[in-house]
Amino acid sequence: MTTTERAALEHAADAPMLAQVERWAAVNSGTGNLAGLKAVASQLADAFAALPGEVRLVAPDPVESVDAAGQVNIIQRGDHLHLRVRPEAPVQLLLTGHMDTVFGADHPFQTLKWLDDGVLNGPGTADMKGGIAVILAALTALERSPLAARVGYDVLINSDEETGSHASAALIAELARGKTAALTYEPALPDGTLAGARPGSGNFSVIVHGRSAHAGRNPDDGRNALLAAADLALRLAQLKSPSLKVNPAKIDGGGPNNVVPDSAILRVNMRPSTREAMGEAENALRAAVTAVSREHDVHCHIHGGFNRPPKPLDPAATRLFELVRSCGAALGIDIAWKATGGVCDGNNIAACGIPVVDTMGPRGGAIHSSDEYLIVDSLAERAQLSALTMLRIAERGTV
Repeated sequence: MTTTERAALEHAADAPMLAQVERWAAVNSGTGNLAGLKAVASQLADAFAALPGEVRLVAPDPVESVDAAGQVNIIQRGDHLHLRVRPEAPVQLLLTGHMDTVFGADHPFQTLKWLDDGVLNGPGTADMKGGIAVILAALTALERSPLAARVGYDVLINSDEETGSHASAALIAELARGKTAALTYEPALPDGTLAGARPGSGNFSVIVHGRSAHAGRNPDDGRNALLAAADLALRLAQLKSPSLKVNPAKIDGGGPNNVVPDSAILRVNMRPSTREAMGEAENALRAAVTAVSREHDVHCHIHGGFNRPPKPLDPAATRLFELVRSCGAALGIDIAWKATGGVCDGNNIAACGIPVVDTMGPRGGAIHSSDEYLIVDSLAERAQLSALTMLRIAERGTV
């Protein structure tokens, strides 16, 4: 490493990341907790104001949701945080994270505790308030370098990643446009492995309208929406293949035993591994809905779609992964990656044609559970990895 790089990396390691994680994770910011999200956004805005550029809070886009009665409602999400620095610089990067967690305000998992020396258990410690601290530390180090003038960046910390980024998808696409590369700060695996290729993901609610009737006197006059939804669930489950995972997850509907149910809602998640599989899955879903509608004499309406396109490792993404690996080697860190079944905002960024590594956050595990933990030593490790990666992109002018 050069003297310039070493000086910047010292600043990255010295950042007060643990204190930041403890402060931010102490505030519940479940996706639906608007008050908690507002409080965390305020704290983050104060922290990121230490960087040059303008910090702003961006209003969320409206989000539609189908309730258990089949009604489409608008759900409110929290504001997103955006920082833009040197938009005129020749190299432009996008760094993304999320302030929301999967733990609502009424969830029992609300406090932090030390499990072992250097292992912190708490909501959002790894996923991903630790990642946000790494972003800030790495950018603070970058700003100490003479190479900083060569690179501009947008930082987006959204409020709804855990529920699919529906309220921030348009903003992600807008900020990704024209970027040299992107880094997203989901946690790395406990051993430091990164997520490589990811499948896409789509969530669908199929609203089934049948006809009610007395279950004893005239059941044949009814059209059983619950039965039609169950039939559809079985048909969709049969679509499973090496390139497509299908999970019929829930059926809402039904009522008294003596009434033929006239409405039901099937919830299903589909995860295609390729763009081609995504198109085939959507066509197969529509064909199955058409067949069920005809055979059960019901009316079906499909709500939802593929909000996370598949993220393959194309040549540009592979070059960025190789750069991160070479930076890791310079720091004495062994960097590897593997395909994973999860999805994140990296899917949305890759769909814009921008190379992205989306697990640049600290090492941790058991995310989305009350056992979630952060390996504290990895905060400095990953801040240095990010800072060095950005410095070398700035020096090269490309990945």
